[in-house]
Amino acid sequence: MAERASDEIIRVVGLGKSYITAAGPFPALKGVDLTIRGGEYVAVMGPSGSGKSTFMNLLGCLDTPTMGDYFLVGRNVAHLESDELAILRNRTIGFVFQGFNLLPRMSLEDNVALPLVYTRVEREPRRAKAREMLAKVGLEGYAQSLPARISGGQQQRVAIARALINSPSLILADEPTGNLDSHTSEEIMALFRELNEEGITIVLVTHEHDIAVHAKRQVRFLDGLIVSDILTPAREVQPC
Repeated sequence: MAERASDEIIRVVGLGKSYITAAGPFPALKGVDLTIRGGEYVAVMGPSGSGKSTFMNLLGCLDTPTMGDYFLVGRNVAHLESDELAILRNRTIGFVFQGFNLLPRMSLEDNVALPLVYTRVEREPRRAKAREMLAKVGLEGYAQSLPARISGGQQQRVAIARALINSPSLILADEPTGNLDSHTSEEIMALFRELNEEGITIVLVTHEHDIAVHAKRQVRFLDGLIVSDILTPAREVQPC
């Protein structure tokens, strides 16, 4: 269930991350404050090395901060046991990556259903839910296909269906159009917009301005800090 638009889904306070290098600690993120409310559509931008990917990894609980606090749907993730954190992450966040990350020997249905395996949903109910999600992204009838037999754009739709399988309130998308041509990228962005209009919060990392303009808010990173945070009129796109 998506959060109400007035609810905070993400709040970070003084969030920082340093990595140990041969030259000493390197601060990739230098104390960031940011709030994202339920229903927002945010593009996180910045050049390579700006801190945007580090920030995204922290939001996804794929890495841990070295300073500051991160509240996900009101819960400070630093204070959660690993099992509690895994449950919160799996119930709240759907991930979409540039590389699709589909298992090549599994059918599309089984790829989409995979997150439900970890929550111990029975085989037939999870496959039924996977077919429902494939239909949602326009891939009815492809359930038994293998990833290699469909296009890159279709593979990304499968990845989005997989991200939706646990009914998340938040989708984190890391360069989701980076491997796609411009026409297919527009189709994927139209799908993200439809999902956002349904109430799902979307945080999208991109270095492409043409992709960022689809979002309603643009947050720009530079040298580990937020240097701008603006609301923008979302670009009109044609439905899928």
